[in-house]
Parts: sequence; C-alpha cells; structure tokens
Amino acid sequence: MKTVKVGLIGFGTIGCGMVKILQDNQSQIQSRLGAVLEVIKIADLDITTDRGVKVDAGMLTTDAKEVLDHPDIDIVVELIGGYEPARSFILQAIENKKHVVTANKALLAKHGDEVFAAAEKNHIAVGFEASVGGAIPIIRSIKEAFVANRIQAIEGIVNGTANYVLSKMSDGNHDFETALKEAQDKGYAEADPTFDIEGIDSAHKIAVLTRLAYGTPVNLDDIYVQGISSISSLDIKCAHEFGYRIKLLAISKFDGRAIDVRVHPAMIPESKPMANVNGVLNAIMVCGDMMEENILIGHGAGSLPTGSAVVGDIVEIARNILSGAQDRVPPQSYQTAGIQRIPLKDIAEIEGEYFLRFWVLDKPGVLSRISGILGNHDISIEAVIQRVKDDNGKGVPLVMMTHQAREKNIQAALKEIDGIEDVCEKTVLIRVEK
Repeated sequence: MKTVKVGLIGFGTIGCGMVKILQDNQSQIQSRLGAVLEVIKIADLDITTDRGVKVDAGMLTTDAKEVLDHPDIDIVVELIGGYEPARSFILQAIENKKHVVTANKALLAKHGDEVFAAAEKNHIAVGFEASVGGAIPIIRSIKEAFVANRIQAIEGIVNGTANYVLSKMSDGNHDFETALKEAQDKGYAEADPTFDIEGIDSAHKIAVLTRLAYGTPVNLDDIYVQGISSISSLDIKCAHEFGYRIKLLAISKFDGRAIDVRVHPAMIPESKPMANVNGVLNAIMVCGDMMEENILIGHGAGSLPTGSAVVGDIVEIARNILSGAQDRVPPQSYQTAGIQRIPLKDIAEIEGEYFLRFWVLDKPGVLSRISGILGNHDISIEAVIQRVKDDNGKGVPLVMMTHQAREKNIQAALKEIDGIEDVCEKTVLIRVEK
C-alpha cells in the first residue's frame, strides 16, 4: 500500500487532535483512502510536555526547517496560528513544492492573496477547512457542493466562546461577567478573550468565507466589527419579550453590486433555527439562487472536531497526489481569471430594524422628545417598553423597537439623543436580522 507522508508544525491542541485521529482511526482512513497517512516529523517549540498522545521521540524537533526541508514529506500542516512565523513557514513549504494544510483563519484573512498566488504559481494545494467552523464542512461546501449557485448571503454564528456567553445569559440568567468567567473555567474562552468577545475572530472567518463565496479579496480593516461586551442581561430579557434571541453574527450579503460584510450582535426571531443554536456550537447559513437557504450546524472548535477537519484536508490532498490530479479545485473557489475586486457597502447605507435601549431620567416629556428626534430622522417606532420607576435620579431603561430604517439615520438620531441632558448613558443599539 502506498504511503503519503505528513509533517506537522505546531503540536498544540489541534495538532494533538490531528495526530490522535490519524492514530485511532488509521484503519478507517486507509480503507477510504487506499493508502497510508504517516506523520514522520513534528516541530514545536515545546517537545517535552506530555500531551497525552504517544509519538516516537525521534519524530519531534524544535526546528521547523526539519519539516519544511524534509525530502520525503508530501504535505505540511501548519497549526501554530498567528501571522508570523506561520506565513513564512507556509510560503516556504509552497516554494519547496509541498502541499499545505492550515487552520489559520487570521493569516488567510490578512495574507490570503500572497498565499494563494504562491500556491497557484507552484501548482500546490492549500487546504483550510479547519479555519472556519471546526468540524463543519463549510469551506468544501462553498467550493464544491454549492458551486452551481450564485451565493447571495452567508450568515453565521462562528465563534463558540461568544455563543456560549450569550447562551448562558439567555438561559442561565447569568450576567456578562459571570458567563464569561464560566466559559474561561470550562476552557471555552482564553485568558484574554478579546478576539472572541469583540468579534475579531468572527471577522477573520467571514473574510475567508466572503472570498470563497463571491470571488473577491476582502480587506479585514474594511469589515465593520462590534463585539458583545456591551450586551446586558436587560437586553437579553427585552429581546425575549419581543420574541428574539441575541447572537453574535458574521454576515456577508451580495446584492450584485456591492458586498455588505459585518460582525455584530443581532436579534434573531426565536422561531428561526439559528436562534436556537446554543452553547459552543457554530451554525452557518448559506443562501444561493438555486438552493435557497441551507444551514450547517456543528462543533466549531476543539481538539478533535477541528482536528477532524484538518485530517479531511490531508485526505483530500492525498487523493489528488495518488491520482496525479493537479489544480482540481481552485484554492480560492474561483479560477484566477474570475477573481475581481467587488466594493464593500458602507454600513451607513444598510437598512433594517433596530432595538434601542436608552437610559433616561423619569421625567415628563422625555419619551416624546426622543420619539420626536427619531421621527425627524425618518425612523418610526414599532414597540416601546418602559416599566421601572426612577431610583433617586439614576434613570430608567426605555426600550424601543423600530420599523425599517437606514443605519445612517439611526446613527444621526442617536448622536442627537445621547446629547439630551435627561439621557444618562450612551444608547445601546442592536440590529435585527430576520
């Protein structure tokens, strides 16, 4: 039986999951591939810590060059994350005519042009299924299963940490800080959860998906990003009273002229499947002109789920090697001639419905004054909640749901409203996605 040899750079959580899967499911994989997948070299800065996965000590090295320059290695797997030295390692592997598998969404979001250009020049495959959605096969679905469609929209819960926090706030009556602490205690959140909580991780992922869906590079700095740290228990409660749940959504919509790409908390009707994806699960909805709406749900992180996606890419590339196939599926989903720069829509131009939470002094005329300002900016009110009495001048919550309105009108109105003397705090805005 033929052997396809693999080198690994980064023996952390996902790397250990990859090696464990290749060990535990070796016979299953061989029976499907018709060949042996053999990891022959593993590079990591720490090769002494026991990771619970047994490998021959001779396979381990602290020098990545031993993987990159190894003459027998067919596929290099990069799982160290970050921009550098991961970028340099991947480009060197490609230059050395070795196929690449990575889970590095941040690198692809920022340096995808360079990586894909090098891969095309050298006729090298780049697998990155594990970069978005963990075990969910969203990359392969867009590149192959949905290829007959003009994709019109992608909407996803693509960060398990943020989804866990919001789920606990919704179902466990936790406040934000308590829910986040619990996520950290259970290993679902990093000691510094900024990338997850503030939406940066989700922005990396929607940038990758947008490139594949529409055949256009996306500048990460041009994506509107808002996290969930401003969401309060009161917002969660009011959303429920209106029939919604709050989720951190990554959104990409193409109207044929411009792409609307953004990450922010959103209120979703409780009747929708996406609203009921809870805990650390991820969910990604893809809409196309021929297939309408499809939702993929699964584990978006973790050693084995993400390791499973990495092994899936290794097997796909190994099949190409064994069959002599080359450039079978373009890494970017589109042929190079089909890649074009599509403009991004300014968030000020989007239209939708809005949840607004004001904190105001309980005085006569405050509600009418706020309503008047909204009306002056062509914003009509659908519903209002105001129940609590003022506690010694500390203010009360005033919650409104609007009808369809333009973002720039909303922002202009809120700037005026937040300047009113009787408004105690900056207004909280949550967009509604139906």
